[in-house]
Amino acid sequence: MRYKFLITLSLSGLFLCASAQQVKFTEYDLANGLHVILHQDKTAPVVAVSVMYHVGSKDEDPQRTGFAHFFEHLLFEGSENMKRGDFMKIVSSNGGQNNANTSQDRTFYYEVFPSNQLELGLWLESERMLHPKIDDAGVKTQREVVKEEKRMRMDNKPYGKFAENIFSHLFDGHPYSWQPIGSMAHLDAAKLDEFIAFFKKYYAPNNAVLTIAGDLDIENTKILIAKYFNEVPIGVPVIKGTFELKPIAKQIVDTVYDANIQIPAIFAAYRIPGMKSRENKVLEMVSTILSGGGSSRLSTKMVDQKKTALEVAAFNYTLEDYGAYITLALPNNNTPLNGLLTDIDAEVTRLQSDLITESEYTKLQNQFENGYVSANSKMIGVAESLANGYTLHKNTNDLNEQLAQVKSITKEEIRDVARKYLTKDQRVVLYYLPKK
Repeated sequence: MRYKFLITLSLSGLFLCASAQQVKFTEYDLANGLHVILHQDKTAPVVAVSVMYHVGSKDEDPQRTGFAHFFEHLLFEGSENMKRGDFMKIVSSNGGQNNANTSQDRTFYYEVFPSNQLELGLWLESERMLHPKIDDAGVKTQREVVKEEKRMRMDNKPYGKFAENIFSHLFDGHPYSWQPIGSMAHLDAAKLDEFIAFFKKYYAPNNAVLTIAGDLDIENTKILIAKYFNEVPIGVPVIKGTFELKPIAKQIVDTVYDANIQIPAIFAAYRIPGMKSRENKVLEMVSTILSGGGSSRLSTKMVDQKKTALEVAAFNYTLEDYGAYITLALPNNNTPLNGLLTDIDAEVTRLQSDLITESEYTKLQNQFENGYVSANSKMIGVAESLANGYTLHKNTNDLNEQLAQVKSITKEEIRDVARKYLTKDQRVVLYYLPKK
């Protein structure tokens, strides 16, 4: 046991040393408004090429939901200079990997290549931005792909609709009230010219950031970027909508029945500030105290000691405008759902009443340090963190400031923010039950 403890201390020291290093970057704008961020790291012959567009489901017409996620798929269809279906073949045949993801706030595309294929990555992303293939054949194909994804991830997945039901209450009056995958009926009803108009509005260089991280030469990379992106025409400036939600003044209770589950669950969710708020980071720390690992408060109490829960968790769903703080539990030994909620509430109340211990505070700092290092251990992680900083925080250097912010958060702040936001009259409680 002592041997393992010493190893843990040694690893913590390594993490602390690594996390103290600053991620250096160069950033500038092209004449068409494309923001460029370059990070050089020659420790491995790998380069990550990424483009983040500041568009997500938040930017959709309420009668045409799912467009941003749909384009995550559609923009792999090819281009005027690439056959349909060749995008991924080109990447894999040149030793690379690629993927994309969409949130409520942004869409992120990337390739990871051996560094001698940097130019290929730039060409692929410039083709996606300048010459995408948006036609009836591609739309028809991707409609079916998205429908199957929805069936797998939501309709037929156990507990797959919890976020849909919680967010519809928590963010009523805001586009966050629907999920990024959107409505299949909306996608079926949309015409080709609507998809083309959505692309022209949001997938322009002045609504994007190109981030490249890895084994690269800065000056040569700038030349290649100019070669492939200077010709992309600037788009009409994107004006983001603003949404002010009324406070939740009374607990909202709802029940959902799911044919895909045998074990019920209970959720409690609270609306919290968006990701730019310091309080949002404090609430991330609150969730880690409650359920960050097997020795966390909720796991120790409900899973190990009382054995009333098969699983219990608390997590921060961080978004640009607002966020959702969600707790959940699955019962063990037929424990009533209300009993689980009572136990979770008791631990929240303890956080609101008493300061965490010094050992918990030290552990919390180490967990955030380790998480920071893990998230940025690969070049694509660094690229995404830099892009998120610029796009969502209006601060590319956010990556380098995160740990200092965490270190500055006090035990008193943790208590006070928990008091402010995790109150019963400001939440949604969802009973998630098997459908008989």
